[in-house]
Amino acid sequence: MARLPRLTLPGQPHHVIQRGNNRQPVFVDREDREMLLALLGEHAARLQVALHAYVLMDNHFHLLATPTTETGMPQWMQAVGRRYVRYFNDRHGRSGTLWEGRYRSTLIQTERYFLACMAYIDLNPVRAGMVADARDFPWSSHGHYAGLRIDPLITPHPLYWSLGNTPFAREAAYAELVRAGVSQSDTQLLTDSTLRGWAAGDAGFVELLQNSTDRRVVKKRPGRRPRVEIT
Repeated sequence: MARLPRLTLPGQPHHVIQRGNNRQPVFVDREDREMLLALLGEHAARLQVALHAYVLMDNHFHLLATPTTETGMPQWMQAVGRRYVRYFNDRHGRSGTLWEGRYRSTLIQTERYFLACMAYIDLNPVRAGMVADARDFPWSSHGHYAGLRIDPLITPHPLYWSLGNTPFAREAAYAELVRAGVSQSDTQLLTDSTLRGWAAGDAGFVELLQNSTDRRVVKKRPGRRPRVEIT
């Protein structure tokens, strides 16, 4: 079956997942993670992509970002992916592919799923049993939003700014949101929609999105073929 082209729209948040081939580690140590973050920042600035959130796990990473142009997102991921593979292979004396094919991504309905997606990303290490609290994981953007450090890679989305009138109020509101967790249904939707390339949003969002592209944005509902009368 032919692969669907990715859904990419300027000004719209995108959730991205990139996995290691055969679930192999894509980071060995701190230096590897720092290199990927440096590449993300370098090319985001060049290609006008706003990075809102990230988490670097052992064998994959998640990003939440908004491109300014139609080509910004794919060019960003291509540039980062290629540069990182060359670096990783040279440093660790290996060759061949590192990634499990091309990156997976989807469009996120801002009002409904943006903050949930941020929390979903922050809670990845907790769900994986790596830490008990998202604040304890150093390789995510959570520290920035929790007021633990300033991360120059991060561009907060206007929806985050709306959480409070002061930095303390925003940090407290977002920390409470993360502590409350993400529902199982939203977690499953955010995972499945990204891996399959379907839009994450309600019916109205999907309809507006579908009107802007010829590419299907949600999976077709199964149904019977129309009956043909034989005369």
